[in-house]
Amino acid sequence: MGARKQYTGTVVSDKMQKTRVVKITRVSKHVKYGRILRSFNKFKVHDENNTSKVGDIVRIEETRPLSKDKRYRLVEVTRKSESPKVEIKE
Repeated sequence: MGARKQYTGTVVSDKMQKTRVVKITRVSKHVKYGRILRSFNKFKVHDENNTSKVGDIVRIEETRPLSKDKRYRLVEVTRKSESPKVEIKE
């Protein structure tokens, strides 16, 4: 049995509790024409402690199915986002 697959991607949504949507971008070259192609997948990822926020670079790993859509879990937050905090004053 092989090792679990690991990917690095960017958090694009943190609106759910304990779940993040992570965008994985792949770059490949067209076989015939040589053009650089960018493709991406979005995965729902289990984040137990709600540690990641939108814009963070994270590493995720395959795991057993945790729900209907979640098949990955958060391993670590590689880099925090640089976005400033926005406060709403009433």
